[in-house]
Amino acid sequence: MVKIKDRRFEPYIHESKVLERVSLLAKNIERDYRGKEPLLLAVLNGSFMFISDLAKSINIPIEVSFIKISSYQATRSSGEIKKLVGLDRVLKGRDVIIVEDIVDTGKSMAYILEMVQEQEPASVEIASLLLKPASLEQQIKIKYLGFEIPDAFVVGYGLDYDGLGRNLNHIYQLKS
Repeated sequence: MVKIKDRRFEPYIHESKVLERVSLLAKNIERDYRGKEPLLLAVLNGSFMFISDLAKSINIPIEVSFIKISSYQATRSSGEIKKLVGLDRVLKGRDVIIVEDIVDTGKSMAYILEMVQEQEPASVEIASLLLKPASLEQQIKIKYLGFEIPDAFVVGYGLDYDGLGRNLNHIYQLKS
C-alpha cells in the first residue's frame, strides 16, 4: 500500500511482470521492423519509464522522439487535449510507433494519430503499456499492448496522481 496526497493505492502489477511484458513487446517490434529503422514517438510525461525500458530492449536500429500533451486533471480525464510540445521530426515516409503509457478514453490517442497522419508516414502503429477497454470512447487499434485493465485509476511506472507517483517501480491501483 502507498499513500499519495490524500489517496491510497494498492499493488496491482508488479515490476517484474511489467518488464517481462515490455521485453515481449520489444521482441515483437524487432520481428515486425527487421531491416527498418522505426521512430518511436513517446508521449510524455507518462511514457518515460515505458519508452526507456522498451528502447533498451529493442535490438534493431531505432530513433526515439517525444511529444507532450495533457488531458488529465487529478484522477479524471478532462476531455480537453492541450498540445504542449509538438513534433520536431519529419515523419513523411517513416515507420512510426507511438508509445503511450495508457489509453483511456482514446481521445488523446485519436488526436495524436491525426497529428502524425498529417505528415504522411509510411506506417503508424501504437504501443501502449495499458488499455482501459471499458473507458474507450474512440476506436483505437493497439498493435503492441502490455495489459488490459479495468476502469480504475493507476499510478506508478510513469503514471501519476497530480504529478506524484511516477517514480514507483510497480503499478498501483486506487483503493476503493
